[in-house]
Amino acid sequence: TGPSCVVAADVNGDSKPDIIIANYGSNNVGVLLKKGNGTFSAQKTYSTGSGPYYVVAGDVNGDGKSDIIVANFGSNNAGVLLNIGNGTFATQMTYSTGSGPYYVVAGDVNGDGKPDIIVANYGSNNVGVLLNYC
Repeated sequence: TGPSCVVAADVNGDSKPDIIIANYGSNNVGVLLKKGNGTFSAQKTYSTGSGPYYVVAGDVNGDGKSDIIVANFGSNNAGVLLNIGNGTFATQMTYSTGSGPYYVVAGDVNGDGKPDIIVANYGSNNVGVLLNYC
């Protein structure tokens, strides 16, 4: 409940855009897989921290699959849900952030070819970078 952000990304390797939703009110992210007829599967949810506000997809661990990165506003952390194949995800791993993480993006900040996580922290009025050492 309470969707706060949505992103399209192919999470099951079929070259069709699937939907990932941050559900702020129910403390989870939802994944809807695109079917061949222009419709989507029922939402499958994965637990996050408190108040997931923003979500982005990116290949965090270099396996060629889109993982989910989420800003958990109420938990003061960023969560990563690794894609384990066929559009399913592992339990969230969390990384501490500043206060009130609002937005996240993935990008290679230090030039090592791996996507790092950049977090805008609303509550602490700063931006943090989580370097990827996978």
